Amino acid sequence: MKYTAAIFDLDGTLIDSIRDIAESMNRTLEAMGFPAHPVDAFRYFIGDGVTLLVQRALPPEVRESPEVLEQFLAAYRRDYLAHWRVHTRPYSGIPDLLARLVQEGVALGVLSNKPDRATQLCVEHFFPDIPFISVSGQKEDVPRKPDPTAALAMAESMNTAPARCVFIGDTATDMQTATAAGMFPAGVTWGFRGETELIESGARLIAHVPQALEGLFTP
Repeated sequence: MKYTAAIFDLDGTLIDSIRDIAESMNRTLEAMGFPAHPVDAFRYFIGDGVTLLVQRALPPEVRESPEVLEQFLAAYRRDYLAHWRVHTRPYSGIPDLLARLVQEGVALGVLSNKPDRATQLCVEHFFPDIPFISVSGQKEDVPRKPDPTAALAMAESMNTAPARCVFIGDTATDMQTATAAGMFPAGVTWGFRGETELIESGARLIAHVPQALEGLFTP
């Protein structure tokens, strides 16, 4: 089957954002007297929404405290929104892939567990010429991935049946979202997690470079 729509995860799939996320989080941790983490640790903190990101970064003895969590979340959001594009860049080959998919008439969307405001800022800044039909980050009134609700709504906005849609991401959460939504799960290895996690979570294709995804959409 050739697919007619693609929904992309953002962090670790379209953009390499780990350093900006890590530095914002570490500044916030240090400002509140908590220990910082190596940048690589954030590969396993990121992917399930900002609340879990913060809880994973906080010391175990305070991560369940509603007061600490609320204060820390607010401080981290402020810092990240001030520094979200210092080091972040699209992965090599991604702009070319998106441009080719547009030329082929593939409907494109972005669905992230990153907060919606930050998701919109990143997509508008890094991909201003790509006509995404739908871009959505985490919203309080919509279940986050791997719940399929947002993915299914996005497919509907594209006027595309879920079975004709590829869901592309770099984590187990993305592969589980695709499976739950009845979409084709495509895992990418240039992001934050590894091939084993993607395969074990249901990936039906593993892409090591962006160009490897093109064959899903073109004759």
